Amino acid sequence: MAVVQCTPRARPGDATIRKALNILARRMRRPGPTVSGPSAVLDYLRLTLAPREHEVFAVVLLDAQNRVIHLEELFRGTITQTSVYPREVVKLALRHNAAAVILAHNHPSGVAEPSKADDYLTETLKSALDLIGVRVLDHFVIAGRTYTSYAERARL
Repeated sequence: MAVVQCTPRARPGDATIRKALNILARRMRRPGPTVSGPSAVLDYLRLTLAPREHEVFAVVLLDAQNRVIHLEELFRGTITQTSVYPREVVKLALRHNAAAVILAHNHPSGVAEPSKADDYLTETLKSALDLIGVRVLDHFVIAGRTYTSYAERARL
């Protein structure tokens, strides 16, 4: 899992943030403990996606014990939208033999409220992944320091 710089120019604290991302990435990959709650994954996603100036759609792939197998930023869009292709999400899940996934994308606008398009995408991905036996555990919409969890809102 590669950690990518958030902006092309260095800012104070960037080195510390990169170190924190690397620590969180190692914790997520460590075999053994399962992802019993979304906090470690959410922390990583917030640090990674929140500062982006364009929309990014990421998928966290989990094994049958809810251990993180892989995290991939699958799609990159503009400041207001990104195109997500269910076929590519299904291919990624099959390639890594995932039992479950956590979906995530950011809203550079700073508003964490999911749009109707986000709701439709979540349902479409959930249906597509269900066909191959992969559960969608959550979909996070990250906007700066705030986020929305579809699971917390009982929308999955």
